[in-house]
Amino acid sequence: MSFFKNVKQTIQQNIRDYGMFIALFAIMIFFTIMTDGIFISPRNISNLINQTGYIAVLAVGMTLVIVIRHIDLSVGFLAGFLGAVSAIAMVSWHLPVGIVIPMVLGMGILAGLLTGLLVAKLGIPSFVASLAGWLIYRGAILLVTLKTGTIIIPNDTYNAIGNGFIPDFPEMGFLPGVHKVTLLLGILAVIFFIISGIRSREKKKAYNFEVETLDMFIFKLR
Repeated sequence: MSFFKNVKQTIQQNIRDYGMFIALFAIMIFFTIMTDGIFISPRNISNLINQTGYIAVLAVGMTLVIVIRHIDLSVGFLAGFLGAVSAIAMVSWHLPVGIVIPMVLGMGILAGLLTGLLVAKLGIPSFVASLAGWLIYRGAILLVTLKTGTIIIPNDTYNAIGNGFIPDFPEMGFLPGVHKVTLLLGILAVIFFIISGIRSREKKKAYNFEVETLDMFIFKLR
């Protein structure tokens, strides 16, 4: 009985924090019922993740920008420009995928630093600076694809990543039929989540902040 009492108390104290999760579960239940279970099927969940994965990555960075009362209008065309550069690098420059991916990630970092420099050091409004980037990257996409148009990338690893799948390690006779990279990433994510939760709880206790009961903490980790 004490466990259910703690659950009720935790929900009452954190209703604002859990509001989005409650709404998400309500939406999932509604569409699962309306589609006779198709919405919650593995294929549909995989499609949703593939369609929104890159948007979620952009949204994380955009959230941090909006929190400090700025905006970045250039991220969409920057992502498209870097995608075009990576395709050209592999097809026309014949660079391996192991070099292309870090290269375009570095270019993205430099592009973000440039926009941030204009805002932080020169005092240019973020709307103006990122709008300039939006126009530049839009023109750059047209420029780099002017002679090529649609680019076919004959690289299985890059295409697998682009379709939302992580290439596996070469078959070594260990755990046949199991995607070992996904298993490894899952284990690391679980370890990181547990360690992060424990450290956060210990820090709150050190500063005499209110924390959830031990059984609720263990239930949350599970």
